[in-house]
Amino acid sequence: MTTGSEGALAPVMAFALVGALGVGAQWLAWRLRMPAIVLMLIAGLIVGPLLGLFDPARDIGALMGPMVSIAVAIILFEGGLSLNLHSLRDAAPGVRRLVLIGGPLGWLLSAVALHYVAGLGWGSSWVFGGILIVTGPTVIAPLLRQARLARRPAQLLNWEAIVNDPFGALAAVLAFQVLIVMESDFSPGLAAAEVAGGIAFALLLGGLVGWGLSTAFRRALVPEFMKVPVLFAVLLAVFALSDAVLHESGLLAVTLMGLVIANADLPSYTELRRFKEHATILLVSGVFILLAANMNLAALSTLDWRSAAFVLAAIVIVRPLTVLVSLLFSPVPWRERLLVAFTGPRGVVLVAVAGLFGDRLTALGLEDGARIGPLAFALVTATVVLHGFTLTPLARWLGLTGASTPGVIFVGGSRWATGFAEALKKAEVPVLIADPNHARLRGAREAGVPVFYGDILSEAAEHSVELVSYGTVIAATDNDAYNTLVATDVAPEFGRENVFQLRRTKQESSRHALPTTLGGRPIGKGQGYWEINRLMTEGWGFRATKLSEEFTLEQWREKNPEAVILMQIGPGGVPRVISDEEEARNTAGSRLVAMVPPEEAPAKAAG
Repeated sequence: MTTGSEGALAPVMAFALVGALGVGAQWLAWRLRMPAIVLMLIAGLIVGPLLGLFDPARDIGALMGPMVSIAVAIILFEGGLSLNLHSLRDAAPGVRRLVLIGGPLGWLLSAVALHYVAGLGWGSSWVFGGILIVTGPTVIAPLLRQARLARRPAQLLNWEAIVNDPFGALAAVLAFQVLIVMESDFSPGLAAAEVAGGIAFALLLGGLVGWGLSTAFRRALVPEFMKVPVLFAVLLAVFALSDAVLHESGLLAVTLMGLVIANADLPSYTELRRFKEHATILLVSGVFILLAANMNLAALSTLDWRSAAFVLAAIVIVRPLTVLVSLLFSPVPWRERLLVAFTGPRGVVLVAVAGLFGDRLTALGLEDGARIGPLAFALVTATVVLHGFTLTPLARWLGLTGASTPGVIFVGGSRWATGFAEALKKAEVPVLIADPNHARLRGAREAGVPVFYGDILSEAAEHSVELVSYGTVIAATDNDAYNTLVATDVAPEFGRENVFQLRRTKQESSRHALPTTLGGRPIGKGQGYWEINRLMTEGWGFRATKLSEEFTLEQWREKNPEAVILMQIGPGGVPRVISDEEEARNTAGSRLVAMVPPEEAPAKAAG
């Protein structure tokens, strides 16, 4: 289906194509364990400038600019929602330095590189240099998920990206206003007042609206089913109103609004943020496809050796120098400084804002403004591809990732959990037992199993446990309701396929059966807490056995007819819990971790 223009897609077809390419690229990247953003850029370039199937300017028209602006606003608001001040703690000094020192220093160094390396005039260099402060939360978030970074370096990168994004846009506004004053009779005092007033208005509006919404939600002035729609409507209004006062200040307003709501301790905060995360994944996918498809070969052909030299200088000189100087004499360890210094991917905010100011500079009479858009796209492409493939190896080399083998968290320090955890520890699978009862952790401590004294759902656990090191949660306390609560709460973060719990008492009864949306997958072959721990009292224990071509799963079953297989560790060391719904696989080189009766158990029950 086409419009009147030859070869043009109908708007509905164009939107469907963007959605299919964006989400398809995300899924394919997940399957191939590749950076999703790389695939999205490739997909956009193929259907856009290479094949000419999709041209946003032609197929969507004038709506593209506002759509991208609104999408960026929503993305930054969701970023603000993730900035909980309580979680900052030990990363706070580093974040302050990266924002207060790194922002201005990065602006200066970027402008110098643009002028002397890329060959832009000083006017365009100062405007584009301000935009280059941003590092892109749209890129950082998926990279952090992929790399499984330790908590503090992840916080440094995440906070820097979200906080610096609106300030980068405002730095470009400030530089552009200076150019207007220099090129016209516009009063410097009026220009300064306009920028200062716009920033003050954005801060006041974002802060007040965030506080007002938090108060309304806490006092139940907005019904539960309307909270997300109200949030969206108010978000768009704040962005539009602030942007009308000073262009690009809307990004600052919505980021601050998200930050205020994130720290208001709302009971519904998790649901609000989860919905926004899902919306952001769709928006990031769509915006990357749109911006890549919107590039044209003529603009990209303006890139020359000076452009390549600038991209290289931005990655290996400007970014590292900015970070290392900013964090000089700070308590941030040198390994984390190096990781942050050599991790500076740019995203959709840079391309969107750079394209806008490139057009404005050209209209103002600065011909090199036309080079800003292609330069921005080249820098985004280079940093996304580079960091997408190097962040994980670099972090692993510096010792700043979670365990290479995803570990298992046991909730509840029972005898069964301790024995299971000790067997996994001997098989070199990272384990942790969490229990708010100190006495129940005694057996685990004596066995040398890592423990966390406290509630796994508490804020203390979030701050002190490196959750990124674990990929599986097994809820195994004597309280069925608490097990269900834990499994339901952690499922969105760990994935429902990686959360398990022991069978609940009377769960077969229709009066006690729960919907599938609650709780975890069953483990223990139909046995509950009391039954499975009674077996431990009777002498059952755990044993790990390696399968081979000579000793298959069938042969193992013949030798261990009563044993209960609970986990299979693949040849690569990745553990897979065997739920009651699954069976172990006959994979040579894998190890079975099973619960075995007394006559088959090792001398030490938990051995």
